[in-house]
Amino acid sequence: MTKKMLIVEDNEEVRRQLRWAFSDEGYAVMQAENAEEAIAIQRKERPQVVTLDLGLPPDAGGSTEGYRCLNALLEADPRCRVIVVTGHHDVDNALRCIQGGAYDFCRKPVDLEELKVIIRRGFFLYELTANQKEETVATGEHGIVSECPQMQEILRNIAKIAASDAPVLITGESGTGKELAARAIHQMSGRKNGALVSINCGAIPEHLLETEFFGHEKGAFTGAVQRVQGKAEYADGGTLFLDEIGELPLLMQVKLLRFLQEMVFQRVGGRQDISVNTRIIASTNRDLTAMVRTGQFREDLYYRIGVVHVTLPSLRERGKDVLHLARHFIRKYDETGKIKGLHASAERAMQLYPWPGNVRELENKIRRSIIFSDDSLIRLDALELNTPVISQQPEEEVTQQSLQEARNNVERKLLLGALSRHSGNIMQAAQSIGVSRPTFYDLLKKHKIEI
Repeated sequence: MTKKMLIVEDNEEVRRQLRWAFSDEGYAVMQAENAEEAIAIQRKERPQVVTLDLGLPPDAGGSTEGYRCLNALLEADPRCRVIVVTGHHDVDNALRCIQGGAYDFCRKPVDLEELKVIIRRGFFLYELTANQKEETVATGEHGIVSECPQMQEILRNIAKIAASDAPVLITGESGTGKELAARAIHQMSGRKNGALVSINCGAIPEHLLETEFFGHEKGAFTGAVQRVQGKAEYADGGTLFLDEIGELPLLMQVKLLRFLQEMVFQRVGGRQDISVNTRIIASTNRDLTAMVRTGQFREDLYYRIGVVHVTLPSLRERGKDVLHLARHFIRKYDETGKIKGLHASAERAMQLYPWPGNVRELENKIRRSIIFSDDSLIRLDALELNTPVISQQPEEEVTQQSLQEARNNVERKLLLGALSRHSGNIMQAAQSIGVSRPTFYDLLKKHKIEI
């Protein structure tokens, strides 16, 4: 990494002195005599360390322009180490800059040896932060990004689960990452060189489900002009992922149970037994135990698929993961590199918002806000969170209630608002806030909203 340093100083003699001193240190030294030049150089060259004189024109005798420059530099690159250079009489302003994000300060006249030490530490810490940022993203197990202790424990358990061949049931609200968890288990298992084959049990018409699972022989029904293999056959030697298994009709549950017991099936219209060696991972956002009690889901099938149970928490239960994930999605989808982070108001709102659609909703919000953001920080209006409680309620009033209470209030308002806008139509109301119909019903039950 080339070590780039920017000197922001309106005094030509001081600029020349600093340039000579630090060019000898092996740094690529750039210079600016005002805030506009500094900001332009910072955005183009991305220097890791900046020395900033607070007294810049047109306010050479004050600090207004220096503050503005500091904010712009940190907005363009929050990791940039800015060292404020100030007079002995102006230490108060230097300390205010530290509170505003500056790394350190140095008094005039500059002690070059002292400043060299500060700058060396600045480069070291910048590089350390960059490495930590890369490692944080890399530690996400096959796409699962989290710093939440609860999720870290789940990831450790997933590594243990992957070592066995036991069937796994993954539960959690819509959008919590159940498919990612299934993919992580597969890719960390001994079956990683085999196929991970998915069936969305809720997206296939009932009369086509058996063919989707087991395939069919030529002539098995009108239009069956050739033999077709089913997903179970394609998953031989790998993993079969049954997404939203709670949506399976009872008749198909019976046929699936027979297959799971022996790993043997017949194609539709066939007579030959076909044996496969596949691992089963299932997922659902439904309460299968409640469905067993009401006869909507077979108890024997429930115990067959749920030898190991993984429950993924909702995004609102994962604390600051919402911000960590948001930054991950910014890095993933910002192809131009124009977005440097989140505005403070956006961060506050995101932590209060209940995220009924969980990580999937957050991902979609970030992708959209990248497109419509006009500056380098994503602001609250670009996120379109539809949370009047955040924008209208006084900040001091919000802080007097617990974070969970605030989230519950926002969640309830979202549900009632969606129902009102769509005249009680559950499907349309659920779609408008980015959740499935079963999840919407669960949220209504949670908040005791009767329709």
